[in-house]
Amino acid sequence: MTKVIAQNSELWTMRKIQSLVGLETKILKKQLMNIQSKVTDFESRYKKLDRDSLYGQVDDMELLEWEGEIETIDRLRKKLTFLEQIAFEYE
Repeated sequence: MTKVIAQNSELWTMRKIQSLVGLETKILKKQLMNIQSKVTDFESRYKKLDRDSLYGQVDDMELLEWEGEIETIDRLRKKLTFLEQIAFEYE
């Protein structure tokens, strides 16, 4: 867990920090939904979910895009988990 400690008497500043983290969380969730939709579409068309079985049956660029989307999902999930675990403390 990450802890953010705000040592500021300005309530506006503290709320702004939380708001920005919340906004970034919403953006990441939206990106995840969009990318997951693309991955689901690809996987429903080809049913096979490993590179070796798809090689030669799927356009190479489409296969690379699918692999890239899977990697992107992993990265976004890590970022989202990090943001969701931030604890705010105000002094």
